[in-house]
Amino acid sequence: MQSNERLFSKLSSKIAGDVLTDSASRGRYSTDASIYQMRPEAVVIPKSIEDIETAMGIARDEDTPVLPRGGGTSQCGQTVNRAIVLDTTRHLNRILDIDPDAFTARVQPGLVLDELNRALKPHGLWFPVDPSTASRCTLGGMAANNSSGGKSLRYGIMRDNVRAISALLPDGTRARFETTEPEPGPYCDLVSDMRALGRREADEIEARFPKVQRRVGGYNIDALTGPDVNMAHLLVGSEGTLACFTELELSLAPLPGEKVTGICHFPNFYAAMDAAQHLVTLTPQAVELVDATMIALGRDIPLFRKTIDAFVEGDPAALLLVEFAEGSAEANAAKLAALSQLMGDLGFAFTETGDRWGGVRPVTDNALQGAIAEFRKSGLNVMMSMKEAGKPISFVEDCAVALPDLAEYTQGLTEIFTRHGTTGTWYAHASVGCLHVRPVLNMRQDKDVKTMRAIAEEAFDLVKRYKGSHSGEHGDGIVRSEFHEKMYGPRIVTAFEEVKARFDPTGVMNPGKIVHAPAMDDRRYFRYGPDYAVPEFETALDWSAWPGSGGGFQGAVEMCNNNGACRKLKGGVMCPSFRATRTERDATRGRANTLRLAISGQLPGGLTSDAMAETMRYCVSCKACSRECPTGVDMARMKIEVLAARRKTNGLTLADRIVGYLPRYAPKAARFAGVMNLRNKIGPVRRLTEQLTGVSHRRDLPIWSSNPFGDGEAQDGDPQVLLFADVFNRYFDPENLRAALRVLRAAGLRVAVAQDGSGKSLECGRTFLAIGCVEEARAEARRVIDATRDAVARGVPVVGLEPSSILTFRDEFLALCPGPEAEALALATRTFEEFLSEQADLPLKPLASPIYVHGHCHQKAQDAVTPTLDLLKRIPGAQVFLIESGCCGMAGAFGYAPDTIDISLKMAELDLFPALAAAPEDAIVVADGTSCRHQIADGTPRRALHVARLLDLALDG
Repeated sequence: MQSNERLFSKLSSKIAGDVLTDSASRGRYSTDASIYQMRPEAVVIPKSIEDIETAMGIARDEDTPVLPRGGGTSQCGQTVNRAIVLDTTRHLNRILDIDPDAFTARVQPGLVLDELNRALKPHGLWFPVDPSTASRCTLGGMAANNSSGGKSLRYGIMRDNVRAISALLPDGTRARFETTEPEPGPYCDLVSDMRALGRREADEIEARFPKVQRRVGGYNIDALTGPDVNMAHLLVGSEGTLACFTELELSLAPLPGEKVTGICHFPNFYAAMDAAQHLVTLTPQAVELVDATMIALGRDIPLFRKTIDAFVEGDPAALLLVEFAEGSAEANAAKLAALSQLMGDLGFAFTETGDRWGGVRPVTDNALQGAIAEFRKSGLNVMMSMKEAGKPISFVEDCAVALPDLAEYTQGLTEIFTRHGTTGTWYAHASVGCLHVRPVLNMRQDKDVKTMRAIAEEAFDLVKRYKGSHSGEHGDGIVRSEFHEKMYGPRIVTAFEEVKARFDPTGVMNPGKIVHAPAMDDRRYFRYGPDYAVPEFETALDWSAWPGSGGGFQGAVEMCNNNGACRKLKGGVMCPSFRATRTERDATRGRANTLRLAISGQLPGGLTSDAMAETMRYCVSCKACSRECPTGVDMARMKIEVLAARRKTNGLTLADRIVGYLPRYAPKAARFAGVMNLRNKIGPVRRLTEQLTGVSHRRDLPIWSSNPFGDGEAQDGDPQVLLFADVFNRYFDPENLRAALRVLRAAGLRVAVAQDGSGKSLECGRTFLAIGCVEEARAEARRVIDATRDAVARGVPVVGLEPSSILTFRDEFLALCPGPEAEALALATRTFEEFLSEQADLPLKPLASPIYVHGHCHQKAQDAVTPTLDLLKRIPGAQVFLIESGCCGMAGAFGYAPDTIDISLKMAELDLFPALAAAPEDAIVVADGTSCRHQIADGTPRRALHVARLLDLALDG
């Protein structure tokens, strides 16, 4: 304990960046996307190279290992260790130089690949190593792992595209690893020793190293042979065991031109694997596999369902996605024609049956090709979306063999799985004989761990028989390092050990990887170790779709496989808090890991701890993760459980009550609207109420209406639609509801406001869920279900204006009141635009101004933005644009609180505010969400309208 305190003290006093030593932070860095878990000694977020230098010096003094880490997406355990973790992603993420003429770029190690490619695009360039994790993996991590991607057939792997690496050696020496002859000194001596090793072992390397492109196991000592030795290539693939990278010089390539994809359908898996060797003769830039399991799982994920339906013909056993980019539409068309001819020559046709059924479905639409690519890139997460306790496990998943052997190899591996009572899921890089395959196992069970070991032994024997590589893409880590002697022989392993000893004689750099590794099945290093257990506990919501304690809450939390899709910085919405802070704590992954630690006794205080509350503090419950996380982690729903647990322990604050009980006091407050609205006009009152109410003095509160909407304003007989009047529009923006009524009636519809006859307005319970009052929310949900039951049974839709309210009927109600009645209501529920888009055309007149639409996060999460665009396009001559933005950041009370207002505004400043600033001055801004409209009003000169108001303005007559 004293040594830890001394370490913490030294790091905190000498490092300019953040030093994280608390249990929750260290726990969040204890895992990557592998099956392993090792709690680090501390986490350093360096602001400069000098911070890294200082941390490494302290590590030497304290005899503590060091682990450089990027996005933490490693699948073999490379980025877990009992070490000082150096996370370069927050600060050391700059592009240092782009030279378009020389086709080079210099970058810091924490730069995310997609960020580099966004900067390169205006130059007509890209970095052509394209792993599926491009949205969150870092260039430093890619180099350390020797990463590759779907287009390696044309562009090679990371080693082929790194020109030089600047690094800090374990003894503190700074060096630039490249082809240039070094000046005399310690680094020159190191280079001399490594070249001597290469000359000495050249014959053994030639005899032992597999002759396949996808060989990333061990150290790249083959780079030390021959006349032109680039020392950077020895560092590539070294997994942080030799040095800490500080800068990389990369080779760039021209952006591929227009591309096309041929979707080759096969009646059985063997036929697809056998065909791969023939398809590559057409020189595509990629040939990617998708098997029947991945198709079936993808169809269960809302994000991918439409895409799969658009490109899959019939019921194939396997697909090969063959991608061409030949520089012109004519050349691409010729390649697709040749592909169809080749598939026919191989005996496949859609008109055939049985083993001859198959063929090519050409895809030329760019948007669909992009969606297909995203689906394929999400293959790992799609496979991990299984809700059972067993999951597809990574340990033999990226072995590589020569293409002529691929069909026999995959059949042999399938037979191994069958012998051990499991199955494998297959996808990825058929073009280079590197298929990702994961047998389904439960790592909590000792028998399945033994099965994993047996499968690994037999699988690597099979790979060796075919002279393939046991590590073709994802590196060594803990999973494969111990098998190097089997694959390379003892002499090569001794050479690996010599490299490690020469670079790192004290073993400070990420020990236990590549050399001197523990057994891959040593459960002491597992995420689900021998003592892992989650005791039973009470939960507030229904989690029965998942296995495990807490009625299935455990299984829902453990769905997170740590692949880090929530760390992407652009595209979609997930995860707005991470985009604003760039901290692991504020990503969906960080929260899921903290929850897992809390329920399994690895976080003091568990769900009710302050550490857990702090982890959830910036979660805005946008629900983007429920759609965009391919494993379906719904952090917004999980946050409700944390809030409910803390409420039971700590009770409610006045600020909580003001938010949560708004529907209860709103009818009375509205009678004194003038008095209630004084707060916005008197500065001292604003500051005083900040202390009392938890509302920042920097924000205007919504204006209470002196004429709130009443249920009696619409009670048509035999209604064709039930209108749900939410508390926000009812008391603050009643003209939205009145406009909606006029629009619905203009469409010739009879409308009744949903009510239960009690005299109390129906409520969705959203405000109660926001403060953890689940029973109160459940009671409100029950009232709505009872009040609408008969109408729903008659087929009458229930329609609402506020997305966060009406979409609760399709989401949280199912967890609050599970059963057929809630399910029937969910099916009958529509947003205002969804409902109107299903109706006949409205009588609308042209509007002169362009229309810019900001979608509410809950609309995006339930794919309910497109109906808004479709509806607005019915306005004659309308120019409708979707603002490509993430969360607005207001998120109900989140944007009003003094301790979260700055993060709230920062979220809006990432995308939404710049997009509005760039829009034409006369643009009409549409935002259905009450919070969204207030954020836009507070942060920009714009004023947004609900779509109902705009349609009302556009009514013709």
